[in-house]
Amino acid sequence: MSRIITLTTDFGTRDPYVASMKGVILSLCPDVRIIDLSHEIPPQDVFEGAQFVASAAPLFPENTIHCIVIDPGVGTSRLPIVAAAGDQLFVLPDNGLLTLYARQYPIREARIITNPEFMRSSISATFHGRDMFAPAAARLAQGAAMETAGEKLTTLTMLDIPVLTTDAEGHLEGAIMHVDRFGNAITNIHRTDLGGRAFSELRAGHHRFTEMHETYGDVPPGRALVLFSSNDYLEIAVHRGSAREQLQLARGTRVEVRF
Repeated sequence: MSRIITLTTDFGTRDPYVASMKGVILSLCPDVRIIDLSHEIPPQDVFEGAQFVASAAPLFPENTIHCIVIDPGVGTSRLPIVAAAGDQLFVLPDNGLLTLYARQYPIREARIITNPEFMRSSISATFHGRDMFAPAAARLAQGAAMETAGEKLTTLTMLDIPVLTTDAEGHLEGAIMHVDRFGNAITNIHRTDLGGRAFSELRAGHHRFTEMHETYGDVPPGRALVLFSSNDYLEIAVHRGSAREQLQLARGTRVEVRF
């Protein structure tokens, strides 16, 4: 069975960047299966990339190689790495992209890419996706052992992200972590954080909600509601509308759940 390499970038598709990476990979490993996950991560938005990785990567077959390039520090002292976490492999810059994934699937090993066999002979200071990450992913797909990529990295860069807290009265205090393309505002409060309790009130910005719903169609079009997302996080949405636009909710907005 051929190996799988996934690609996630902030490159978009109108420029030759993604195509160049695919060309490098297929030149080295023509039998590999390349799967595009997304090339629409907002430019340089490492946090958004970290959320995407945490949601998508765990669903792939064991030993899938995820090549992820959201890399505002390209060419600087930030390190190019390969990493094993959970049952997946990653090729990416060490800039925090694994922060959220590693909360559920601890990193087993990470290596700095220094072996010339894991990179092209000529390396641009501004396009490591083509010259380092793509060839490194291809070498892993060929069967190269991860430890041959380079020296071990013991501590990875992690993002400073909002943490769910509990106040003296037992209320949960969190934040909106992601607003999807539909305008749904997804928080960092998981179903399990509620411990089976029904909330009496959810506060987000200036908005108050007192009911939990199962699906968007439980309310009339244009009405806001609270429900659990497909990944079991509390979500604020507007049926056939946008919570981003109608409620002015954005990533980082504080959310409080009262019982």
